[in-house]
Amino acid sequence: MRRPVSTYRLQVRAGFDLDRVAGIADYVRALGADWLYLSPLLESAGGSDHGYDVVDHSRVDAARGGPEGLARAVAAARAHELGVLLDTVPNHVGVAVPAEMRWWWDVLERGRSSRFAEAFDIDWEFGGGRLRLPVLGSAEDVASLRLVEVEPSEDEADASGPTGDAAGAPRFELHYWDHRFPVASGTAAAGDDPVAVHDRQHYELIDWRRADFDLNYRRFFAVNQLAGVRVEVPWVFDESHAEIVRWLREGLADGIRVDHPDGLRDPGGYLDRLAAATGHAYVLVEKILEGDEPLPPHWEADGTSGYDALADIDRVFVDPAGAPALDALDTELRGGTPAPAWPDLIHTTKRAIADGILHSEVLRLTRELLAPAEPARFDALSAENDDLRRFGDTRVADAVAEVLTCFPVYRSYLPYGREHLEDAVAEARLRRPELAGTIDAVAAVLGDSGHPAAVRFQQTSGMVMAKGVEDTAFYRATRLGTLTEVGADPSEFAIDVPTLHERFARRQAEWPLSMTTLSTHDTKRGEDVRARLSVLAEVPERWAAALGELRAIAPTGDGPFDALLWQAIFGSWPASRERLHAYAEKASREASVSTTWTAPDEAFEQRMHRAVDAAFDDPRAREIVEGLVAELSAPGWSNSLSAKLVQLAGPGVPDVYQGSELWETSLVDPDNRRPVDFGERRRLLAEIDAGALPPVDESGAAKLLVTSRALRLRRDRPERFTRYTPMAVEGPAAAHAIAFDRGGALAVATRLPVGLAARGDDPWAGTVLLRHSGPTVDVLTGRRFEGGVVPMGELLATYPVALLGPA
Repeated sequence: MRRPVSTYRLQVRAGFDLDRVAGIADYVRALGADWLYLSPLLESAGGSDHGYDVVDHSRVDAARGGPEGLARAVAAARAHELGVLLDTVPNHVGVAVPAEMRWWWDVLERGRSSRFAEAFDIDWEFGGGRLRLPVLGSAEDVASLRLVEVEPSEDEADASGPTGDAAGAPRFELHYWDHRFPVASGTAAAGDDPVAVHDRQHYELIDWRRADFDLNYRRFFAVNQLAGVRVEVPWVFDESHAEIVRWLREGLADGIRVDHPDGLRDPGGYLDRLAAATGHAYVLVEKILEGDEPLPPHWEADGTSGYDALADIDRVFVDPAGAPALDALDTELRGGTPAPAWPDLIHTTKRAIADGILHSEVLRLTRELLAPAEPARFDALSAENDDLRRFGDTRVADAVAEVLTCFPVYRSYLPYGREHLEDAVAEARLRRPELAGTIDAVAAVLGDSGHPAAVRFQQTSGMVMAKGVEDTAFYRATRLGTLTEVGADPSEFAIDVPTLHERFARRQAEWPLSMTTLSTHDTKRGEDVRARLSVLAEVPERWAAALGELRAIAPTGDGPFDALLWQAIFGSWPASRERLHAYAEKASREASVSTTWTAPDEAFEQRMHRAVDAAFDDPRAREIVEGLVAELSAPGWSNSLSAKLVQLAGPGVPDVYQGSELWETSLVDPDNRRPVDFGERRRLLAEIDAGALPPVDESGAAKLLVTSRALRLRRDRPERFTRYTPMAVEGPAAAHAIAFDRGGALAVATRLPVGLAARGDDPWAGTVLLRHSGPTVDVLTGRRFEGGVVPMGELLATYPVALLGPA
């Protein structure tokens, strides 16, 4: 089976459909990428820009180009010798508009008798036999329902009708504003009271606020509009993967990326089945690894989608010397109280999630823990269940929430990862000694891999982690935005070059086909925003002074949020006013400190938006922002080029996110899914290919040079990228260099550029790269070097990076 050398990620949507993909295949080839990497293509909810809300697994989304568009895109890819990697979504489907998702509509209409009821993870008993749908503005809104007689659709207008009704029998729906819901056969007649009809259905429409504690179906995280599916059921796997498997078998795709495997009941079993169905095609998993957590080695996967590499690369460009000053500034912004330690902060945010928007999941776990044991397991579990019942529902729920909160990684895969459960239990007992007995009783069941509660706990812990950490704590830990990126641990401020070498060598040895990335459709900040923010660790006093002046001009009243907001403005400048207002609103509400999604604080948000406007309209604020950008853009660009080369030349399969071959200054989604100007990129690449050596400036053309030359060398000379060897840089400025040999291709990059510049007019004086003797050429500049000792000042005279290849 084919394996990629590199990939180029594209967000396929109505505004950039598969024919547009076909139209840039030649550009992607010219850039040097080896595979196209496409976002989900199956039919998704109407108007979806991302495609992760699939509503029909049997066909390519017409809005994205349909099957004909896919055929044309793949033909174009093949014509330019490109492989195809496709994103897939096995965990959930889109149910925002029930009529769009046939399976869901049928369950609403027929309840537990529906063939598709088995496809969804529904606790029917808890709902009194009804599926609870949190769509009402208030409980009283049930009185707003309308009973509407409808005509059968074309494919339903046959003798039996969709539910076995006699031909010509009236059909009805319940309507709530623009929401439509089916009415079960025989439960309504013309003129019936809509509320009474509603009470006869297999579903119950409830106040949306009850979703936090009264929901009875599994979702994707806390998104009510994304219902989890039970892909572990054989027919569900077969029917939801038939089209995907066909793509691979018929050569329309070469590999797949699996979205959110941690939501599945048995990710390892799923990957086994996927491998068998696809002939062991190339497979990546969107798996977030915490710290030094390894990817389960027994999985049928080639690696992750790259967030672990992103974190390592970012950290080596952060100056560890800046930590004390940034910590002091953070303390000052918090009114003199130091920020909580990272473990304590995420304990707070994760517990709030477990007690809040995901409390329905905690309560369902509690019900499963307290349910009578299955007959076949009764002897083994009856004592454990009796012990738990002794504590009562409330106490058991408290213990479950605490163990979820203390879980140190996204999830375990019992028996693999049992140590994480043990660590969580120990931490929970330490933090809640009064619950120790209940925690122990809960843990006894959660450690039994065959118990339904143990399985569900593993599916739930990742939800709590994602919502509590990525979507809350990352917006509260604001000392340096580089540190709070998906897959990163903000308690690790920086790493040195030997640590990077150690981690890269391990990647090369263990997961050489795992993806690496610096930007994705889910990153909180684009790679070049983070690269610029990393510079602040080298100049913390300068940053503190600028932030102080900006806060005096436009205070919000929330010091840590001010740091987050002004970093976003500085890091992405010149961003548009609209983009920054949207970011400010999302970031502040995700932090849930001064305002929230469910209860926005109007006064705070007005101050927040005034701060954004001040960056554009207040001459003093604009001068400060633009002065800081002018001063620190050059070192930020140095970090950008260096990080990009380290990623592209390093071990793994590098992915280039759409458009990021120029400066990638996006903020959190949906900002990072904006349209890309491929015409500008084509023009700049043609100039470079004609011999131009672009300056390092606002255009980003220098990054395009680095990206294209590194990708082309990897693709055209793969034998030069077969190992990982740290290379020696000796001399007084050696700490500012990263150098490694991949087996004939030697990458050199600059780190901590402010400190390097402070060394004077000849910052690399006396510092040399030691390499094998013989001729070599820097593929970026075309300069030739002969000896085994290369002066760094000569090597990096044009750019802060060099890539030495065959002469």
